[in-house]
Amino acid sequence: MADGNKKAAAERSWRITGALILDPFTGREGQGTVWVEAGRVVERPSGAFPEETVEASGLWLIPRLTDIHVHFRSPGQEWKEDLRSGSMAAAAGGFTVVATMPNTDPVVDIPALVAWQRLEAERLGLVRVWPIGAISVGLQGKALADLWAMQEAGAVGFSDDGRPVADSRLMRAALSYSRSLTGPIIQHAEDPGLFAGASMHEGSVSHRMGIPGAPAEAESVMVWRDVQLAALTGGRLHIAHLSAPGSLEALAWAKRRGLQVTAEATPHHLLLTDEAVAEWGYDAVTKVNPPLRPAAMREALVEAVREGLVEVIASDHAPHHADEKGRPYTEAPFGISGLETSLGAVLTALVHGGLLSPLEAMRRMTAFPHRLLGQAYPGLVPGAPADLTLVDPFHEWTVDPGRFYSKGKNTPLAGARLRGRAVATMVDGCWVMREGEVIDPCADN
Repeated sequence: MADGNKKAAAERSWRITGALILDPFTGREGQGTVWVEAGRVVERPSGAFPEETVEASGLWLIPRLTDIHVHFRSPGQEWKEDLRSGSMAAAAGGFTVVATMPNTDPVVDIPALVAWQRLEAERLGLVRVWPIGAISVGLQGKALADLWAMQEAGAVGFSDDGRPVADSRLMRAALSYSRSLTGPIIQHAEDPGLFAGASMHEGSVSHRMGIPGAPAEAESVMVWRDVQLAALTGGRLHIAHLSAPGSLEALAWAKRRGLQVTAEATPHHLLLTDEAVAEWGYDAVTKVNPPLRPAAMREALVEAVREGLVEVIASDHAPHHADEKGRPYTEAPFGISGLETSLGAVLTALVHGGLLSPLEAMRRMTAFPHRLLGQAYPGLVPGAPADLTLVDPFHEWTVDPGRFYSKGKNTPLAGARLRGRAVATMVDGCWVMREGEVIDPCADN
């Protein structure tokens, strides 16, 4: 964190009491008190610093809420989002850690850009930013980038997200290389030929609206190829924003064979269907890749998350300028802003829907993402960095994109009622958000 934040944390002691502690890292679940001193969780405060008590009755206390799939657009596309606005959106959404995708301009495919993202995020002092490096040079899918050097600079995984790695030989090489890396190869699974020209899922809604669509198989055929390459190489494969039934079958096939294959689902794919496209009436706010699927496919994905086949939930936060999203549906870019609605959508769809316990739902947004990326965090134990979120699980609120901290206001959840919201976020012992307001700079809190 930034020097000012470190100084503020080093001179503070906090007693957070009354909350329901949900710690997926240790399995701890129950009422309790957490002490924070000098930026760390402590067993008892030393008494060397002024102590402030935070009464958190009725709230959940969750360590290290993490989103492993966000787009902050910096460097080069700061009119969509930058590290500051994206970090503020993350803090507002309750996240203490985010992993940023490399499809920027220039592409994050060299160690210098990985290091710049990490250092700039530390200077801002809001949330932890873990860069994802590109698999291929320039996202061109032709030559493997220097993955090892980027890892040494701080990259936690590798992806050409926004574009699939279509060349099987290159994907084989990347997966082979991953055996010597800490982080996985993260694939945007899409067959370019089957998806060409599509703007949504191919089905009854696309036919009714006259919008070009792509079948779910445009995703699943690529997932099947990649899990077989993972079997061939013994590499570590992660499927981003999985959404298709055939992809779930491929994932299950891989897991039965003990392969190192994982997958994530997004809140919008768990909550919405392609009927949202019709409901929004050609407004590109619903245009996302992979596209929203029919109800039966959504239900299959929800069940896969419930049973643990899909272990991780990530927002795929993809902000765009209003002028871009205001184009005709087939011309507008793919993507929605998800950081500030992610937690509420997950609680609404999975926890309040009775599908997952609070601890299990949070496991998919804390411990499992850490394990996937090979990043260690012990949970709420003495000595651990004090990264935690206070959540009001029963707070009902209406999504208002005009109040987003993100520059991107594009969300099909605008106007939706969600149940559950982060009310405070702490990183390195500093409050970066309290009562819904991001604290910038946190050295003043």
